[in-house]
Amino acid sequence: MPETPVPSTATSHPLRILITGSAGFVGSHLVERFLNEGHTVIGVDNYISGQVSNTDLFRDHPRFTFIEADVSHGIPYTGEKLDWVMHFASPASPPHYQQFPVETLMVGAQGTQNGLELAHAHSAGFFLASTSEVYGDPHVHPQPETYWGNVNPIGVRSCYDEAKRYAEAITMAYHRSRGVNTRIIRIFNTYGPRMRPDDGRVITNFVHQALRGEPLTVYGDGSQTRSFQYIDDLVEGISRLMMVKYHDPVNLGNPDEFTMLELVEVIQRVIGNNVECVYYEIPLDDPRQRKPAIEKAKEIIDWVPEVSLLQGLKEAYKL
Repeated sequence: MPETPVPSTATSHPLRILITGSAGFVGSHLVERFLNEGHTVIGVDNYISGQVSNTDLFRDHPRFTFIEADVSHGIPYTGEKLDWVMHFASPASPPHYQQFPVETLMVGAQGTQNGLELAHAHSAGFFLASTSEVYGDPHVHPQPETYWGNVNPIGVRSCYDEAKRYAEAITMAYHRSRGVNTRIIRIFNTYGPRMRPDDGRVITNFVHQALRGEPLTVYGDGSQTRSFQYIDDLVEGISRLMMVKYHDPVNLGNPDEFTMLELVEVIQRVIGNNVECVYYEIPLDDPRQRKPAIEKAKEIIDWVPEVSLLQGLKEAYKL
């Protein structure tokens, strides 16, 4: 049985945590959480999809150090003993990883191994950010962690999907063969402050288009579904899982499911005016449905998302 869960990474002694992808959307929120809890954070990023503005938020903090580096080529850390290595570096939106397919594969493969080697050398925990994309275009709905997925290994999304599937495999190999204390999360669609305006994922697209008075770009007939999680809920789940010895993958996502046309209606309510839609052909290998089964997270870390889509959009975009 897993250990009794605790509500956060606040401990009797401060931790030293290295986060790859610290200038990214999720990574920067983790930096903030851990600094607020009194820990020391080393951020690593090469800004391939991260933002300098996210690093600038913490640059003057006495317990934050930033290293500009491509972790696929190595992690140039030579400081004091680490307690955790958290691997969150990767382009994560289709426009970004399709622009950098080789780099995405490398950070999922060599970057993950470099992080595992660093964790092993420091006897530290290793925390992998995986993705719901490992399920591909699922034939099982909602998607439990036991589902092996339906992924096109040579499709336009494969650079991301297969990078994360490999990252999970090598993480489990290091746990089983070398005793590394690992965690794996599969992140479902997440949104919130500090996302790039050109992120390319649907919430970012819809909100910025609506605020500019432009038609919303809907792909296909708008019947495909997604489940949207606010960043605070994700960070809370990550924090809880760090404190529980459980090594298999855990879904972290909001099981409230919306079609794209239902999302348009929510955006319209938040913006407060009517919006028009324009329709385009659905992209190749775009999943038809996506919804997390979160029973494992409920059982292991007593976690359920608390922020509704309407609440989250108002908070993220100050609407």
